[in-house]
Amino acid sequence: MSVRGKARGKNGRTVVEVAGRWGFAARGVIFLLVGFLALRIAFGDRGEQADKGGALTEVAARPMGSVLLWLLGVGLVGMALWQLTEALWGQKTTKRVLSAGRTVFYAVMAWSVLVFASGDHSRGGGESDRQSHDMTARALELPAGQWLVAAAGAAIAITGVVGAVQAVRRSYRKHLRLGEMRPQVRTAVDVAGVAGGVARGLVFMVAGGFALRAAITYRPSEAKGLDDTIRSFADTPAGPWLLVVVALGLALYGLFSFAMAVWRRV
Repeated sequence: MSVRGKARGKNGRTVVEVAGRWGFAARGVIFLLVGFLALRIAFGDRGEQADKGGALTEVAARPMGSVLLWLLGVGLVGMALWQLTEALWGQKTTKRVLSAGRTVFYAVMAWSVLVFASGDHSRGGGESDRQSHDMTARALELPAGQWLVAAAGAAIAITGVVGAVQAVRRSYRKHLRLGEMRPQVRTAVDVAGVAGGVARGLVFMVAGGFALRAAITYRPSEAKGLDDTIRSFADTPAGPWLLVVVALGLALYGLFSFAMAVWRRV
């Protein structure tokens, strides 16, 4: 019997499935809040922080905020555990490698959320821009540091391109139980999946581009965290309206994550 089979609970659902769905829901909350904060920035509220730290601060300010923070952290732990099972027992080598990378990513994110929930707001929430500058500076000091930062920037940008292309091609559909959705729901999921995936991919592409520029110029300050990356869309010829579009897209990706929590095959 597989590990997933052994993990079945009394209600017939596997522990892995519950963990994965909880993780998608937690991811949805974070992206929905980041999109909301980015939208407020687009309309002039420059005091907001459009990144995970800003999203966690927003949650903490709500009634029962501390409980919600712990639920988010546990949900992200669940996502990391689900990705770990995919990395260990997945069928295709490429997907196992990608799942291993996602395991690390969600584990780090879960740790930071749980640290924030415990009361250490200086470490858990994090200021994405300062953290990006510090990490880039340390990396540039290593042997072949410029190449390492450039490789990381290229990887982030490529991840964004691949994610956007997959969203446009609606590759996510093969993972969904489409037969359980009404036609109107399928349409809504497609709108959120395509628009949200493209917006998320675009943010990754721009962030990767900033990292590449930091490597080329040997200036850590050129690297941007999520907040500065999102704000940079307002500095284009399209002005704040491009930021509005990206913000709405990120919020839609949050809604798409909720759909994944309900209908994805896990």
